[in-house]
Amino acid sequence: MAEAERIIGTPDDEEAGVSEESAEGGATVVGRIKRKLPMLLIIALIAYALDLGSKLLVVAELEPSGRTINVIGELLQFRAIRNPGAAFGIGEAYTIVFTVIAASVIVVIARLARKLYSTPWAIALGLLLGGALGNLTDRIFRTPGFLEGAVVDFIAPAHFAVFNLADSAVVCGGILIVILSFKGLDPDGTVHKS
Repeated sequence: MAEAERIIGTPDDEEAGVSEESAEGGATVVGRIKRKLPMLLIIALIAYALDLGSKLLVVAELEPSGRTINVIGELLQFRAIRNPGAAFGIGEAYTIVFTVIAASVIVVIARLARKLYSTPWAIALGLLLGGALGNLTDRIFRTPGFLEGAVVDFIAPAHFAVFNLADSAVVCGGILIVILSFKGLDPDGTVHKS
């Protein structure tokens, strides 16, 4: 059985584009790669701002009147819903648990960010961070109270659960992480090829 080839991005190399063999079973060392923390933070900030802005608009315009906006007939509508549970309205009695999970995701992303040298991982983690912060903001500041707040959902496709932009960011980030993992790309820029 042939041993898998590893391509390792080393942030410690001073010259970009340097390639050399290491003692580690023929692994290729690629030149210096810049950390992607700023990219992660920018993507997280954009995702968070879009989510927060859309929720503020929904709460101000749709929630008081209870009206529904048909975006694409009845196939896609905007309507305000308060969701104390997780996705698809599951687990309404476990709001505090979902708050702790969202906070934990943020801590894990902060730890990974210190060694982040991959652009695709920066995008994926930025989406996760922005989405987690968006829903965590609702859990902390919305009624019925601290750590038990109901998330504002408003995107209502026909025959599907109502969700928000934070949920979309989390799902897209999660799908991207699965794809990157299958491709063998690690957050530190290391690529494992068979």
